[in-house]
Amino acid sequence: MKKNQQIKKRKKIVYEIMCCKEYQPMRAKELAVLLQIPAGKREELHKILDMLLEEGKISINKRGRYEAVRSSAAKKEAEKKSVKAERKKGQYYTGTFISHPRGFGFLEIPEAEEDIFIPEESIGTALHGDTVQIVVKKDGKDGKRCEGEVVKVLERGTREVVGTYQQCDGFGFVVTDNQRFLKDVFIPAGKSLTAEDGDKVLAEIKDHGNKRRSPEGKIIEILGKPGECGVDVLCVAKSYELPMEFPEKVAKQAERIKETLNEGDFYGREDLRDVVMVTIDGEDAKDLDDAVSLTKEEDLYHLGVHIADVSNYVQYNSALDKEALKRGTSVYLADRVIPMLPQKLSNGICSLNAGEDRLALSCLMDIDKKGRVVSHRIVESVIHVKERMSYTNVKKILLQEDEELEKRYEELLPMFFQMKELSELLRNRRKKRGAIDFDFPESKLVLDEKGKVVDIYPYEQNIATRLIEDFMLAANETVAEEYCMLGLPFVYRTHENPDMEKMETVLEMVHQAGIKVKKGKETISPKEVQKILKELEGMECEPFFARLILRSMKQAKYTVEDTGHFGLAAKYYCHFTSPIRRYPDLQIHRIIKETLRGKMTEAKIQHYKGILEEVARQSSAMERRAEEVERETIKMKKAEYMKQHIGEAFEGTVSGVTEWGFYVELDNTVEGLVHVNSLTDDYYTFDKDRYCLVGDMTGRAYRMGQRVKVWVENADENTKTVDFKIERMG
Repeated sequence: MKKNQQIKKRKKIVYEIMCCKEYQPMRAKELAVLLQIPAGKREELHKILDMLLEEGKISINKRGRYEAVRSSAAKKEAEKKSVKAERKKGQYYTGTFISHPRGFGFLEIPEAEEDIFIPEESIGTALHGDTVQIVVKKDGKDGKRCEGEVVKVLERGTREVVGTYQQCDGFGFVVTDNQRFLKDVFIPAGKSLTAEDGDKVLAEIKDHGNKRRSPEGKIIEILGKPGECGVDVLCVAKSYELPMEFPEKVAKQAERIKETLNEGDFYGREDLRDVVMVTIDGEDAKDLDDAVSLTKEEDLYHLGVHIADVSNYVQYNSALDKEALKRGTSVYLADRVIPMLPQKLSNGICSLNAGEDRLALSCLMDIDKKGRVVSHRIVESVIHVKERMSYTNVKKILLQEDEELEKRYEELLPMFFQMKELSELLRNRRKKRGAIDFDFPESKLVLDEKGKVVDIYPYEQNIATRLIEDFMLAANETVAEEYCMLGLPFVYRTHENPDMEKMETVLEMVHQAGIKVKKGKETISPKEVQKILKELEGMECEPFFARLILRSMKQAKYTVEDTGHFGLAAKYYCHFTSPIRRYPDLQIHRIIKETLRGKMTEAKIQHYKGILEEVARQSSAMERRAEEVERETIKMKKAEYMKQHIGEAFEGTVSGVTEWGFYVELDNTVEGLVHVNSLTDDYYTFDKDRYCLVGDMTGRAYRMGQRVKVWVENADENTKTVDFKIERMG
């Protein structure tokens, strides 16, 4: 925290200097001289300037000098100029260098529509992930590609690499798994631990090298041999710097937490142990952080959403808390879970296990027959879960598919059917206000005891998963609205309106497909998006347009300002229901408890104002990392599975069309590419207006939504790709 305060103070000083009317825009070097920062200590200033740029408080003018953005209107104008204006020769930009396996790269600028192309000869010493400053060498006039040259590496983005160790006489190299990291890492003699040739290893980079010299490092961990159980997933996790073990101090702190409750723990809490409640989760779930209860009086439903009181065990600024914030979220990979909290907590005293007394925060809502929350209370409680239910069994009960289950849970049947009623009311109400439902099935991977995939199938939502989703959404909205109305510091889950430039392109394509849409507007409402998706239902192109619309939307994130949630068409939304696996939920539980106990003093308000922006930023960043590593692991496992089926035929649906070929998604959710060069019956041209590949002589077309039969030509776990060849048209 001390370091954060120091950075905050320095940012304030730099920004205030730029806001002075006497200030003339300066380069970083000139600012360093003004601030009397010696040449060897100027890296900190570059970090401060980059932070201020990212926050939109300052901008870089066309001469590469820094200046303040004073008002919100000026800020928007500066962003518009710096991001969307025509880039001119000689302008400087700062961003992240993204390398391409073929040697060239791009500068990725926050908020910018287009990256700047960096030719191979202009990369300098930049490596993938580095924060760099570039100068524009060729502007983007007349539709030409804007090109730049790296002039300075401001911060190295890669400190550790995962790869394969290649042993030589007295030294070795690590060939990195990341194909974008274009250089092997030299390992001097005595720096290889006991690694043998071919081992998968984790290496720390000590010197990033230069144009003539490879990066140099040392091996800090031997991960195992290729093909060993779990080594492939471990390599992906390590490449994203996911922490696999808890530090000793954190583990010891978790061990000291008692595993049972006594009467003293219930003091000041509402006793809800007589309320009949259940948990409903997947069969293999162990961290049960939400329970639900429901009763009905005439037309009024009394819904209770009871959430594990994790904050009772994880104290602010403790070793446990710091580690939880660092991790941000639990990560669910193909063969393991990397939890945010040690198992002693996540699967033990915090988990709402059936038959055990547990501490909770309960959101008790009264909901009318129109699905409106007419009143509510949030209370600290002690609860006792009656049954641990699975989605599968609740689905069978509600669809009356299993008489034995109905007999076993006879006492709970009325509550389950009332839950079904209420779920439908809540869902219909959300639908009426315009909430968007992208119903893409998730991939379910079945692994054997050796970690190999033996089956893949689409795991779709059912009546039971939707029921829990509806109740959690209701609680999250209710809590967010109360704390927004109170005006207290809080962490919200927000989803901004789509970028209309991106959406305009999609709407034009939808229009060409025969769907009526209103184009040329400044904004689009969730209701309008919902209507378009409704009209696309059942059409061949539905999956394609649904994905395009989803991609044109912005990513949901955590913020301290409540700006609403576009996708849910909700004015107020937060994450309250999963404190075992998400840090924002844990943080807002603390705020709720301080408020309930009357301890939200002015000093506490200032404390939360001081820490919540960083909590929101860190949580959003860790969520993105988790999503990326989960996605990469699934792609790798799918390629591994399809490798067993090379030469076999499958049916699938064309899921994307490009100038280099078309993608086919099999019924088991595996996606692969049919390369245009493999279409030997004709010369195919990409029709970008109709998004299809058309044969010049035969007129045969491959378009979105089309059913085709393919056979598996190749599959590669390293590149995480699958290649198909077309067998025949459907």
